[in-house]
Amino acid sequence: MVYVIGFIGFVAGFALGQALLMIWLKDRSKKDLLTDKDLHVRYGLFNWGLAALCAYIAVRVYQFALVGS
Repeated sequence: MVYVIGFIGFVAGFALGQALLMIWLKDRSKKDLLTDKDLHVRYGLFNWGLAALCAYIAVRVYQFALVGS
């Protein structure tokens, strides 16, 4: 069950990251978004990192609720 909770947290974190990137990058030109490799690395790592962080938090919350302390 922990794997399911982690997967759900990961997907939710990834979706949250995509929503944040849509807000933060709305003023960038299409050319910048497609060609600037620095944007790809910086914001791509942010999105994957946020997804991993949300998966970790979801598992920790699940474990806390399961143990109850």
